[in-house]
Amino acid sequence: MMKARVIVTLKNGVLDPQGQAIEGSLASLSFGGVSNVRQGKVFDFEIEGTDEQAARSQIKAMCEKLLANTVIENFAIEISH
Repeated sequence: MMKARVIVTLKNGVLDPQGQAIEGSLASLSFGGVSNVRQGKVFDFEIEGTDEQAARSQIKAMCEKLLANTVIENFAIEISH
């Protein structure tokens, strides 16, 4: 069994209104010096097997079909044993 983490973020240049709202809220809470806030998603799950390359390939397909909108989002895959 392997543990996987997928991190999905908006591509550079894609408007991020939620990130802008968070940045504004941080400033109003006196957290100065914070800029260019971008929000994203994290998916943690376990996947059966011991072949990391096969798992990475399967997770990439999951991202492309469901977990990320690849038109506007990037994704990164982390696998640990």
